[in-house]
Amino acid sequence: MPRKPAPLTFNQAIDALRKSGFEVSPAKSGGTLVSKFGAAAVLIPARDGEAGSANLAEHPGVLVRGEIARLLDRGYQKFIKTAEFELPATASQLHAIHRFSEELTQVIGGTSLYNQSLGTTSDVYLYDRLRGREDEASKTKSLELAEGH
Repeated sequence: MPRKPAPLTFNQAIDALRKSGFEVSPAKSGGTLVSKFGAAAVLIPARDGEAGSANLAEHPGVLVRGEIARLLDRGYQKFIKTAEFELPATASQLHAIHRFSEELTQVIGGTSLYNQSLGTTSDVYLYDRLRGREDEASKTKSLELAEGH
């Protein structure tokens, strides 16, 4: 039966990413910027006791003018959002983010989750039909359980 490989240290994970064709550089916000396929993420070393060698300081997104754009889901379409603008995401951008995320997880020895393996997941979900519901929910009383069934 094959043995599970020993977990990598942060520096070993960064070296493994370089060998796998990822571009690695220091990030402006601290941490390490890792990019490939036009997508990028910022990694930081995992704390003692945490699983894996690296944690995401910034989730994977399209690299736009040196900034990692967040993926925003509005229910009917996904958008890439930076500090300056918000544009509809293209299929090639979504594919690049998904491919980047899968390879990054595999190389650093992270956990691959089923729902993330199916396709690109968003950072933020903003649905028009839900806008303003926070205010309505605070005005109404919570439902109390009735006795019986």
